[in-house]
Amino acid sequence: MPNRVDSSMVTSGLEIPGYRIVRNFGIVRGIIVRSRSVIGNLGAALQTIVGGNITILTNLCEKTREDAYELLLQHAGEHGANAVIGMRYDATEVMQGVTEVLAYGTAVQVERVS
Repeated sequence: MPNRVDSSMVTSGLEIPGYRIVRNFGIVRGIIVRSRSVIGNLGAALQTIVGGNITILTNLCEKTREDAYELLLQHAGEHGANAVIGMRYDATEVMQGVTEVLAYGTAVQVERVS
């Protein structure tokens, strides 16, 4: 597996308790663009009739975020980082039925405070 940041070293905050930032590598990101399949659209339409959680779309969204997050961890690792701070997600509909999910943050090198 390529060098990547461990997910335990990722935070939406600007610091990791017990660690200090010793180097800043800048912004890193993971981008995924996904579309719903015809079968997925049909299944989601059927689930909306019943109401409640539309699990087909929930699962698609979760998988897409997971993939964008993994790319973020790899991108940070490629820069030599061992942590990511200020991590966020963003999503944009590129065209009807096609969505971009972006995971981004600041890649840093941290060391444990003694």
